[in-house]
Amino acid sequence: MSTNLTPSCLPPTSRSRQWRASACRRTSSSRERRPTRGHKAASRSPDVHIYKVVTAAQWRDAEARGVFEGAPVDIRDGYIHFSTADQLDETLSRHFAGQRDLLIITFESETFGDALKWEPSRGGQLFPHLYAPLPVSAALAMTKR
Repeated sequence: MSTNLTPSCLPPTSRSRQWRASACRRTSSSRERRPTRGHKAASRSPDVHIYKVVTAAQWRDAEARGVFEGAPVDIRDGYIHFSTADQLDETLSRHFAGQRDLLIITFESETFGDALKWEPSRGGQLFPHLYAPLPVSAALAMTKR
């Protein structure tokens, strides 16, 4: 999917705290949109914050390239896994138990447009899955875990 961002959307550095993802305006043509890959995606409130758990090394690499293409599990599954605030503790305990040097990166779900699908997973809960590379410039906040 090709997405155009207005110049005001791009922060001077990936660590800029003055930048807000909501200032971004996305445009894409309908023929560029990714298919849902056979999944029936459910809709969620567009202003939900979603969270990506990564190692510090993975995020440093992504910052150097400007984009996060996924952790090994994301690449294997074909999309980037996110969690909502309500799902985050269980995600951490199930998939990251005992790991150190983790970061929790906050994003605004509406930033990703049609590339973000809400799909059933653990216990039938709807989880946000991104079917596109993740621009590091879309990060709202970062918390060490």
